[in-house]
Amino acid sequence: VQLQASGGGLVQAGGSLRLSCAASGSIFSINDMAWYRRSPGNERDWVARITSGGRTNYADSVKGRFTISRDNAKNTVYLQMNSLKPEDTGVYYCRAYVRLRALGGESSYWGQGTQVTVSS
Repeated sequence: VQLQASGGGLVQAGGSLRLSCAASGSIFSINDMAWYRRSPGNERDWVARITSGGRTNYADSVKGRFTISRDNAKNTVYLQMNSLKPEDTGVYYCRAYVRLRALGGESSYWGQGTQVTVSS
């Protein structure tokens, strides 16, 4: 299973970016999908999560500004980021909880990360 993240870049404060992460490989189903970020000097922190049914949760720091969504037919998760702030700068990673077989357990996979830089 591979997760390919894209959409990062350089943006001014107040701007927007949309991240995408597509999962590929021998996948039976994907349960939850999530986004994390590692800001300079910090650990990798959870940002947002979406269930297979579309229920979402957000870290307080991004609530009201970021929106996570997914396209189950494409095995893709998105993160729409609006009203970006310099403190949103970091490497953003996607994560997917995947079942490889109908009766198999769930395993977690990570994307390679995409850099988001917000200038003041």
